[in-house]
Amino acid sequence: MLTGSQIRRKFLDFFIEKGHREVHSSSLVPQNDPTLLFTNAGMNQFKDVFLGLEKRDYSRATTSQKCVRAGGKHNDLENVGFTNRHHTFFEMLGNFSFGDYFKKDAIAYAWELITSPKWFAIPKDKLYVTIFKGENGVQRDAEAYDLWAGQGVAKDRIYEFGAKDNFWQMGDTGPCGPSSEIHYDMGVVASDQGHTACEFGCDCGRYVEIWNLVFMQFDRDASGMLTPLPKPSIDTGAGLERVTAVLQGVISNYDTDLFRPLIRRAAELTVGSREVRLGESQVRAAPAASMRIIADHSRAATFLISDGVLPSNEGRGYVLRKILRRAITHGRLSGQSKPFLHLMVFSVRDLMEDAYPDLKETAERVSKAVFAEETRFAHTLGVGTEKLEQALTALVRDFEQVEKRHDLVKNTVHKEETGEDVHLGPNIMGDFKEIATRRPIYPGQQAFRLFETYGINRDFIEEACRDRGIDFDAQGFEEALAQEQARARASWKGAAKQTANPEYQKLPTSVFEGYRQTRSEGCEVLALLKGGQGVKELRSGDEGEVILDHTPFYAESGGQVGDRGWLYSDDHNTAVAEVNGVYYPIHGVRAHKVTAKQAIHVGDKVDAVVDTGIREATMRNHTATHLLQAGLREVLGKHVKQAGSLVAPNHLRFDFSHFTAVEDEELQDIEDLINKVVLRNERVEVIENVPIDVAINEYHAMALFGEKYGDTVRVIRIGDFSTELCGGTHTAATGEIGLIKILKEGSVSSGVRRVEAVTGEGSLEHFRKDHQLENVVASFAGHADGASPADTLKSELERKDAEIKRLTREVDQLRLKSASSSVTSANDKVKEVKGVKVLAHRVDNLERPQMRTLLDQLREKVGSGVVVLGSATDGKVALIAGVTKDLTGRIQAGKVIGQVAQRVGGKGGGRPDMAEAGGDKPEALDAALDEVYKVVEGLLG
Repeated sequence: MLTGSQIRRKFLDFFIEKGHREVHSSSLVPQNDPTLLFTNAGMNQFKDVFLGLEKRDYSRATTSQKCVRAGGKHNDLENVGFTNRHHTFFEMLGNFSFGDYFKKDAIAYAWELITSPKWFAIPKDKLYVTIFKGENGVQRDAEAYDLWAGQGVAKDRIYEFGAKDNFWQMGDTGPCGPSSEIHYDMGVVASDQGHTACEFGCDCGRYVEIWNLVFMQFDRDASGMLTPLPKPSIDTGAGLERVTAVLQGVISNYDTDLFRPLIRRAAELTVGSREVRLGESQVRAAPAASMRIIADHSRAATFLISDGVLPSNEGRGYVLRKILRRAITHGRLSGQSKPFLHLMVFSVRDLMEDAYPDLKETAERVSKAVFAEETRFAHTLGVGTEKLEQALTALVRDFEQVEKRHDLVKNTVHKEETGEDVHLGPNIMGDFKEIATRRPIYPGQQAFRLFETYGINRDFIEEACRDRGIDFDAQGFEEALAQEQARARASWKGAAKQTANPEYQKLPTSVFEGYRQTRSEGCEVLALLKGGQGVKELRSGDEGEVILDHTPFYAESGGQVGDRGWLYSDDHNTAVAEVNGVYYPIHGVRAHKVTAKQAIHVGDKVDAVVDTGIREATMRNHTATHLLQAGLREVLGKHVKQAGSLVAPNHLRFDFSHFTAVEDEELQDIEDLINKVVLRNERVEVIENVPIDVAINEYHAMALFGEKYGDTVRVIRIGDFSTELCGGTHTAATGEIGLIKILKEGSVSSGVRRVEAVTGEGSLEHFRKDHQLENVVASFAGHADGASPADTLKSELERKDAEIKRLTREVDQLRLKSASSSVTSANDKVKEVKGVKVLAHRVDNLERPQMRTLLDQLREKVGSGVVVLGSATDGKVALIAGVTKDLTGRIQAGKVIGQVAQRVGGKGGGRPDMAEAGGDKPEALDAALDEVYKVVEGLLG
C-alpha cells in the first residue's frame, strides 16, 4: 500500500514523465496578491501566467501545493474535525498547461494516472466523471463528453451538471471555462445518512470528488461576454488527502498515514501523559473530533507560522489565532489544561520534512510562537471565564428582582380583589403575566462575543448556563456566527485580478541592462500609453508610459524603488522626457512612467539615462538591508525572518519577525557588527542563473519577502556574513555603503518589528544634525569629563527637573498656607440651613490634593455640616464637597456636587461623605457657590 508521501511523489513523477516542470509549492501567504487571504489552490502561484501578466520559460508544470482554507470566501474551519474530508490545511496536487496541451491530453493524462496498473490502479468501476451540461448562454461541453467516452468511460458513468458544479472562473472577470470532475464511490459504508442504495449525485458522503480538471478557454469581460482565449490552458487540482484515503482503502482522510501519527500524538499530549505512549485502543477511545481538530490545526499552524504569519487580531494573524485557540480549547475539553500544542509542531515536522525540508529550520521558532499563544490564551480564558460568571450572576440577580416585583403586583391585585384601598396603573400586569413560567435567558449575541473575544467555547457557556438554571439563546448564537462568517467572506473577495492590458501582452520582454550600466543608447520606443490606452504619440507636457526594447532602468521590485532619470533624443543631448519611476505591468516588461518634455513617437530611438546619484544611494541602502538582516539574525536569533522592506535612496526600512522589542544594547551590537563588515570592504559577489535548489540547499541563501523566484535565481553573497536571493542592484563592495546608522526600532504588529536606517550621505546628514545638537547641549549644560553629550544633557535635565519639583512644592505650600489663612474669614460664610451648617468657599489656584486637605480642615472647624470648595485654574473649574459623617444619612456629598457642577458646565460624583467634580465655565463659579445653600435646602426637603 502506498504511503501519502509516496502518492505525492508518484503524482509528480507521472507528470514529469509527460514533460512537465516540477515547481515547488509557493508560500501560504500569496505573493503580490492582496485579493487572497491565503493560498487556497494550486493555480494561485500561476495566476499571473494565466492572466498574461507573467511569462515563464516552461509551458507545462506540476506541483504539490500547500493550501489553507480557514477564512474569507473559502472557510471550512467550523466543519473541521466533524466530517471525514474537511481540513484547514491540505495539499493540492495539480498539473498545468499554459497554452500548450488542452482537453484531449488533460483527460488522457488523468485517466491514465488514476487507472493504470503502473500508477494508481483505481478500479474503473468505482469511478464517475462529470462534465458541463451547458448553461447561461454557454454550450454543453460535448468535446469533454466524447473524450471521456474515448478513454473507455461507460456513458452511464458520465454525468452532466450546471455552472454551479462544472464551470470555473477566476473572478468576476478574466479567464474561465467548463470543468470536469472525477469522483470515487466509497461504498455504502461511507454514507453519512445511512443510505444503502443511493445513486451518483447523492451528497450523503458516499461519492467523493478526487480530481477537478478546469478547461480555461474563455476570457470574461466586465459586461459578461465570453471571448475564446487564443491559447486555452489547463488547471487541475486533486486533494492529496482524498486520493490517499482512496488508495489506502479508508473512509476518512483522518484514517490515512497523513494524520494517524498526529492523532496519536495529540491523544498522548491530552488524554494520556507525555511520558507514556498510549496503546491503539486508548488512542481510539480519545475524543475523536477533538483529536482530529488538534491534528489538523497543528498542521495549519505549523505551516502558516513557518511562512511568516503570526497570531494577531486582524487579517491572516486573526485567522491563525482562531485556529490555534480552537485546537487549544479541544485539548482542554480532552483534559489537558497545560500548554501542549507547541509540542505538536515537532510531530508535524517529523511527518512532513521530507516534502518540506524548510520545516527543519523553522520548527523551533514555530514552537516558540505557539507556546507564546498558548500562554496568552490561558490568561485570556481566565478573563473571559470571569466575565461569563459576572454576566450570569447579574442575569440571575436581575431576574430575581423582576420576580419580586411580580410577587408584589400579585399581592397588590389580591388586595384590590378583597376591597382594600390600593390603586394600580392600567395594564400593569401585562409586564408580568408570563413571568412565573419563564427562566432567565443568556443572549446568544453576548455569548458569541465571549466566544470571539476570549475563546470561551460554546459548550462551556451552555454548561455554565445549565448549572445556574439559565436558558441559552442558541438561535441568537447561530445568527451571530453566521453574520461573522458573512463579514469574513465579504472582506476577502478572492481571485479578482484583471487580465493583463493587451497593449502589454503583445510586447516582447524588455532587455534589462542596468546591472552593468546606467546609460543605454539607441533604445527603441516599442509602445506608448496614456491613461492606460495605447497611443502613437506623447506630446510635450503629457504624462504616460514608455516601453523600450532595452533599458538600464530598474523596475520597482523586492522592496527596491524604481530608478528615476531621463530619456534623450537621438542627438544624445536633448531631454525628451523625465522618468519618474519604472514598474512591471506584466512580468518582464518595464513601463517607464514619464513626463514628456518634447513629442515622443512609437518607433523613436532614445538614450535612456538613469540618475546615478539616486541609483547609487539606493544601492547603498539595498546592500545595507542585506547586512542588516544578517546582523539581526546573528544578534537576535535565527528565528528572524523578513516580513517586508523598503529600499529608497534616502533611507531603508526593514520589517522582521520577532516577539519582543529590541533592546538599545542589542541595536548597538547589531550596528557595530554590520559596520565592521562595511569597514572590511567585503566584496559583494553576484552569482547569476543559479538553480533554485542549489541556491537554497548548497549556498543556503535566504529569500527576500515579496520576491517571486523561478527555477534559476540570482544570489548576492557578502563574504561568509550574508547570502540571499535578490534581483536588486548593489554596491560592488561593502565599503561603498559608507556607514550604516540605525535610526529607530518599533512595533508594526503582533510579532513583527521594524528597523529604519540610513547610509552614505544620509548617515552624514544624520551626524551633522547630531553635531549641531551636541553644540546646543554644550552651550546649555557644559561639558562633563568623560561623559557623552546625551549623558550630560540627561544629567542636566534631571537636575533642573528636581529643582522645578522643589519650587513647585514650595509654591503649593504657600498656596495652601494662604488658603488656610482664609479659614477664619470663611466662618463669615457659614450659614445654617434647616439646622445644618453649610459653607461654600472659593480657593483659586489650588490642586485637588490641596483642596482635599483644606476641606478636611474646614469640616473639622465646622464640626457638623456641609462644606463646598471651588477653584478656577487655567480656564477649568474644580469642585469638592464634604459632608460630616453624622449627616450622611440625611444628605450625600455626591448629590450636592452633582447639582453645583451643572452650573459650571460639568458633572461629578463620589462617596456620601466626599465627592468631586469639574467644569469648564470658570465665569460661573461664584454664582454656583452662592447656589450651594439653596441646593442643600432642597436636598434636605
